[in-house]
Amino acid sequence: MSQHDVIVVGGGFTGLSAATALAEAGLDVVLLEARERVGGRVESHVLPDGMRVDTGGQFLCEDMPEVMALAKAHGKTLVRAYVDGDVVFQPPMPLEQGHAIYDEVDALRERARNTDLDDPSVTRLTVTEWTNRQDASDEAKHGFLRLIDGLWCRSPDDVSFVYLASSDRRITNTQSELELFLAETMHSLAEDLAAKLGHRVVLNAPVTKVRYSGDGVEVDVGGGHFTARQAIIALPPVMARRLDFQPPLPNQLSRALAAWGSGAVIKVLARYARPFWRDRQLSGTVIWSEPEGLYACDVSRNRDDGALVIFIGGPLALDWHGKEDADIRNFILKKLVSALGEDAGKPLDVSFRDWTDDAWSGGAYSDSIIDVETTDAETTILQGLPSIRFAASELSPSFPGYIEGAIVAGRQAAEDVLHIWRGSRTAASVSK
Repeated sequence: MSQHDVIVVGGGFTGLSAATALAEAGLDVVLLEARERVGGRVESHVLPDGMRVDTGGQFLCEDMPEVMALAKAHGKTLVRAYVDGDVVFQPPMPLEQGHAIYDEVDALRERARNTDLDDPSVTRLTVTEWTNRQDASDEAKHGFLRLIDGLWCRSPDDVSFVYLASSDRRITNTQSELELFLAETMHSLAEDLAAKLGHRVVLNAPVTKVRYSGDGVEVDVGGGHFTARQAIIALPPVMARRLDFQPPLPNQLSRALAAWGSGAVIKVLARYARPFWRDRQLSGTVIWSEPEGLYACDVSRNRDDGALVIFIGGPLALDWHGKEDADIRNFILKKLVSALGEDAGKPLDVSFRDWTDDAWSGGAYSDSIIDVETTDAETTILQGLPSIRFAASELSPSFPGYIEGAIVAGRQAAEDVLHIWRGSRTAASVSK
């Protein structure tokens, strides 16, 4: 049996950030990660020519201070995503019309953010139900619903409107969230954090049981046992509820964790000998209104290569989940040729990562509240238990669902644990 001050379950940016803060404060912390790697929904893959690419979370922007600071501290190279040139709308429409529609979509999104969430008329609505009640053009309504497919990777028929508006208020960037990425990959930054933690990180350690009481926690990992005064469950809500807690979690907390559903996304990377779309003064950004849930943008690292990332999100990802690789490839290339021309059908290679129903993440980009009857899920989960704190990007007060949010959530959970730890030590000192 391995004894520690704090156990952190989950090696994504939330868990890594929590463990780092606790270790820097002098606590004996161990981080248990089920996979053979750290990073959670952030991962990478080395292509046959040796180029390492992000297959999970990738982007950041200058309005995200914590991840920007980490990238700088670890010597990462920021690459600015190419945005010069025109956007392509699919099916084709005049640029003026496309931009006008998305101006309306932005206005509708702002209206959602500014809604009084205590108003009984909205508390139990799905996003679709709220949208259909709005005074806006049909094109704007459809565009807003497509945005939910793309960014929240769930059907707007499922997502709680109150959750959507509440979480979107906490996404405060003025620069595009696709503004920057790291040449060395975002996953390499997760690996750097793990390297600093050293022996405190235990990989290939899926947790099978969590026994807890007011005095501490015991975690089973295969044939091993870890004990600690406190534990941080640094997992998305859908994955946290799959753990075997003994005794079972209190009903209110169990219901709060059950209110969430994972997103569905397939991330595709198509590489070309050169960024041919720029010859036509195109940015490489393609926005599809049909099929819904499809989006592409330029992720070329320099002027001499060409790369497009394509996201298949929401119900469309569910449709393609489990299909043959060749079928997905042909589908994507056909759509790119229609949008960008025949050169799009001649990639050097195409790779993709299906995050739908992922064994250790549940899905991506993040979980959303899909039970409209549950109005206090986040508050209840964050309250946790005397010996267990729950932390996830989804629960972050800043940039929920993003890497930035994961970092903030992890550090906040660590601070909560440290507050409890200092209080118990002060009480012990007084009692002497």
